[in-house]
Amino acid sequence: MDEIAGTIGMMTTEIKENLNEVSRQKKQIETILLHMTDGIIAFNMDGKIILVNPAATRLLRIMPEDENFEKIFKKLNVDINMEKIIYLDAWTSSEERISVGDKHINLFFAPLKDESDRAAGVMVVIQDITEHVRLDNMRKEFVADVSHELKTPITSIMGYADTLLEGEYDKQTQEKFLNVIANEARRMAKLVTDLLALSRFDNNQVQVQKEEFDLGNLVKQCQEKLQLEIDKKHHYVECFVTANVPPVYADKYGIERVVLNILTNSIKYTKEGGHIKIYVGFVYNDAYIKVIDNGLGIPEEDLSRIFERFYRVDKARTRDMGGTGLGLSIAKEILDKNEGSIDIKSEQGKGTEVVIRIPTKK
Repeated sequence: MDEIAGTIGMMTTEIKENLNEVSRQKKQIETILLHMTDGIIAFNMDGKIILVNPAATRLLRIMPEDENFEKIFKKLNVDINMEKIIYLDAWTSSEERISVGDKHINLFFAPLKDESDRAAGVMVVIQDITEHVRLDNMRKEFVADVSHELKTPITSIMGYADTLLEGEYDKQTQEKFLNVIANEARRMAKLVTDLLALSRFDNNQVQVQKEEFDLGNLVKQCQEKLQLEIDKKHHYVECFVTANVPPVYADKYGIERVVLNILTNSIKYTKEGGHIKIYVGFVYNDAYIKVIDNGLGIPEEDLSRIFERFYRVDKARTRDMGGTGLGLSIAKEILDKNEGSIDIKSEQGKGTEVVIRIPTKK
């Protein structure tokens, strides 16, 4: 009797340990499923849900009444057959791409097998690929924009060059045609230079050489460099430097490029006789440059996209003025590398305010 009791006791202990292990593994799986960003749904052979995690419920917008395979995927307009997945998975497409609201979703279907390798149901993995789709679309748009921006000046250069080669023209006409060719070539060179600059930022190849310098002096020097353009359009430009602005610690060449870009934009997009105000000051631990103009302004719906590459409010107008649509993208990259920031507020027809912040020497 004692031996039997001892054996039963050992068996009971072993069963408890096994049950505890099963319970522990179950909790681990539940925790993993609960916190997964990908959705998981498992269906039995009857198409009933036997497991679903919160991510799947959220991504597919599953409601309490959506209790089986057919209801869920019929509502999503997915033409998928559960029997084909289970019995013909080697000959059937196991992936589907759908849109749910503003999200792009990838569905992967796979048959479930039991311990005897027999069909037990279907498992679906749901992935949110919205960001991948967005980046892919941006890449396609970028390639199309580059192609278009290069095609336009190349077409002009070829057209005018062929015209010069085909006949005799007086010196004045030749100079006119050659000026067009030279201007288009410079435009192409600027575009390629800007693209190479962005490529270096993307590949972390830009070595930022930080130094201490006076921001007020730099802004005044930038204004002097653009004085010819200012005079051409008869702009009234005022520059105010607040007293006691500490030296900034940043890449001087990069910050100069940013300031020149912002001032150039203000000059370009402010009508003749316009007013541009420049303020250089200090707040908290940052020096700032504020440029305010009474120019054409930017529509509210475009403000969120102005730092995108090649995004321009008025493409034809910007192209005519020699812009590549990359200036603000480069400016933001430079400021990010220098732990600075840029903020733009604007109202169409009333003007634009640009604020650049740059860390001061600690």
